[in-house]
Amino acid sequence: MGKYSTKALLGATALATCLTMAPQAQAQGVAGPADAVVLEEIVVTGSRIPRAEIVSTSPIAATSQEQIRLDRALTVEDFSVKLPQLAGGVNATSAGSDAYGAQTLDLRNFGQNRTLVLINGTRAVPFSFRNAVDVNSIPAPLLKRVDVLTGGAAAVYGADAVAGVVNFVIDTEFEGYEAGATYEHAKDGGAQYGGYATAGGTIGDRGHIVGYLDYTRREVLRAGDRAFALDRPGLVPGAGGNFTDLASGRTFSFTDAGAFTLTPQTSNFTPDYILIQPMERYNASTFFDYELAEGVTAYGRGMFTNVQTTGSSRSGSQPVAVNEVVGIRQDNRFLPTEARNLLTFVNGVAQVRVNRSLGELGIITADTERNTYQTQLGFKGDLTGSTNWDVYAQYGRTEEETTVNGDAIRNNADGTSRFAAIANTVDIFGPGADLSTFGQSFQRDIRAREQFVTAATLAGTSADLFELPAGPLGFAVGYEYRDEKGTVAHDAALGLGLSYRQGTELPVSGSFSSNEFYGEVLVPLLADMDFIKELNVEAAYRTSDYSNAGRFDTNKLASTWVVDDNIRFRGSRQKVIRAPNIGEFAAPTSSIPFANLVTVARLNPRYAGDPCTLGTGNAEQCRRFNAPAAGSYNSRDAANLRGSYFFGGNPDIKPERGVTYTAGTVLTPDLLDGFTATVDWYQIKLKDAVGQIQPIDALTSCYITNPVADNPLCAAVTRDPTTGFILNGFPVDRNLGVIEQKGLDISVSYTIDLSESALGERLRLAYQGNIVTKYTIQRNEVLQPVDCKGTYGFACSSDAVSLVAADYRHRVSAAWDVGMVTAQLGWQRIGGLRDSAAGSTGRIGAKDYFDLALSVKPLETLTVNLGVDNVFKTDPPTPTNAGSFNTYPDTYNIIGRTIGISATLRY
Repeated sequence: MGKYSTKALLGATALATCLTMAPQAQAQGVAGPADAVVLEEIVVTGSRIPRAEIVSTSPIAATSQEQIRLDRALTVEDFSVKLPQLAGGVNATSAGSDAYGAQTLDLRNFGQNRTLVLINGTRAVPFSFRNAVDVNSIPAPLLKRVDVLTGGAAAVYGADAVAGVVNFVIDTEFEGYEAGATYEHAKDGGAQYGGYATAGGTIGDRGHIVGYLDYTRREVLRAGDRAFALDRPGLVPGAGGNFTDLASGRTFSFTDAGAFTLTPQTSNFTPDYILIQPMERYNASTFFDYELAEGVTAYGRGMFTNVQTTGSSRSGSQPVAVNEVVGIRQDNRFLPTEARNLLTFVNGVAQVRVNRSLGELGIITADTERNTYQTQLGFKGDLTGSTNWDVYAQYGRTEEETTVNGDAIRNNADGTSRFAAIANTVDIFGPGADLSTFGQSFQRDIRAREQFVTAATLAGTSADLFELPAGPLGFAVGYEYRDEKGTVAHDAALGLGLSYRQGTELPVSGSFSSNEFYGEVLVPLLADMDFIKELNVEAAYRTSDYSNAGRFDTNKLASTWVVDDNIRFRGSRQKVIRAPNIGEFAAPTSSIPFANLVTVARLNPRYAGDPCTLGTGNAEQCRRFNAPAAGSYNSRDAANLRGSYFFGGNPDIKPERGVTYTAGTVLTPDLLDGFTATVDWYQIKLKDAVGQIQPIDALTSCYITNPVADNPLCAAVTRDPTTGFILNGFPVDRNLGVIEQKGLDISVSYTIDLSESALGERLRLAYQGNIVTKYTIQRNEVLQPVDCKGTYGFACSSDAVSLVAADYRHRVSAAWDVGMVTAQLGWQRIGGLRDSAAGSTGRIGAKDYFDLALSVKPLETLTVNLGVDNVFKTDPPTPTNAGSFNTYPDTYNIIGRTIGISATLRY
């Protein structure tokens, strides 16, 4: 691995017992009164200043270790999908994505590239050029808690923390031995199981070390095992073949069973498509700290994850299809007599158009292996009684290789068709052709992603020098250097665009670095007065010099007013920035066939047809650009889309810049012991947002909403100069638009002490909800902002990944502790939605999912968790304009009811 890294564990002790009164930590930075622990010094996610109590000026939703275990989580995905602040991101169901089985996080629908993922307060290494992190590399059973900080944190953590931060806090203080195993059963596929072992103890009397190993396996679930995925089958040319004699126009076909027919045939391979990708994962981690001398401690971590998945390639799962003219010889021994009689032979050869799926090669799959390494080494200590220092370096690397199976090369070295070359030596008339020498696997997306970070921080208070009347100043100052590198390579055939389905993929190599200085200050203004127990002001500033973007500054101004023990108010304003990532500024222009936009379900929302042919376009504008007459051709037929869809980076991209505001209150009333409630309002407005003008937007603007000759979006989709048919699309990355969202985060928890009754020890009630009051996306200044509040579909996706923008989500839980038993009922709700496509009246009703969990501790050392997720087997919606598999698997439960059991043995 070459380098090592370290970092003060921001948050390693923060919220250490936060919300143990509720099975899902909900207090957003405030401990429950019944369970609060007094700590001398606590570091809170979202700040580098040590605190004397668990508070934050930004909203923080924490998920506790107890809740993660009640969810029987083998992977982060198992519980993160239930958090209301998180949108879909890519996950195990993402068909045709280059994430290949990864799980990414997307806060507030702002995109996975605008959500910063931390491990113990320091950056996790990304796997993609879009800076997304595969959280499958983080061991869920070892988590102490997960903090979700929403509202931006660029001044504290740097670029990418636009929508917020997700901080995975590892239990680095584990003592003893623990082993666990989990099994989750789902009907007809998709089961997952795994086990882990953890050991932790002291190193003499001067240090501590934790070691961890785990293994996880998830079984495949295919579309054929779920009825909703088959409702609208994706039909492809018949696997037996359709044949047209060019001279006479006579046609014949063969059915999937091999029977000769005069009726054109299609085939349906949808049942074989992968709905939930199988995964096999190995984790190995170690964490340590050791006192080198009085006041000086070394600490660090080493983490390794190997993940293997099988899914669809970027071009989708459909098998290779040929649609070309070949010469069929009269003496072809495989040609049936009834077919021979329909052909016109000239000099013993008939020219025949063959339209046929090569089902014999199988559906197209992508087998991916991803290795993630993360190392850290640091030193920290006390400079004075109230000031400490921390210096660390960390290095992470992700290595990934994907093998695409089921595809083939189109042409021989001399440019002749490889299929035409075998048309008379292989039986292509009917299914079952021997194509063993025709198909070929390709190595693509051979990625290496590296990240090196080193930083030094001085933090503490002014107590050694002075104190204000309300107390000492808190401060943190430091320097951070970050270096990011990435390369991607493919088989040479993909670089030349020689495959049937993979398009043209060019190699990528990019890097950038940043030098950043940061500082924070916490000023206590007033204390111990009537109606003002505390009044604090907090400020942060960071100046960042990016090698690929220049110098930019971010800042934060926040305040906390503690009225008394019952109520506090908090608010903040933060300037945020996101520098271009490697994929945005360094990726070359690659392409896929434009026809993929109608044959690959994931890509369907990007193109809705030619407005001029559909009759919806402005007639004068259609004539101006030489478009065909209305109804003259089928612009959604793949055979008529012969061009390419070009995509890639843009060296001229500038950083995104924005401002976030939050304002909220925290209630902990003395009259209601065990009750905590928080309400936080937020606003995020991002300008110069990087995005792409997709063909559907460009065509709508050019021919319908703004049909003028100089509309710049008209150039984003070109036409064939001879036929006028749609030809090429150019959705390359650009600084395009404005994304704005406003809303409320609400959290309520109530612990009722039952110890004086015969009803058990306690009842714990918790609610966490997100209400979006405004969400708009303006993709370009010539386009009107789109109202995206409570919508589904591509038009309201900020990153073309998360496709559902619900305006209401919640998770509610009720847990009852009785002796050695804890029983919990959970309720997740996703609000009703409308179709974001222009002119559509499509709707999705609210969806409710109920979970049951039972934790039993028959022995002091043994805990058994039982549970049922999606108790009532709520089916996913299947609206018009749906995403993959007739629904939106990035958001809705597609596996159905699952039953699980886990056991943990600890000594």
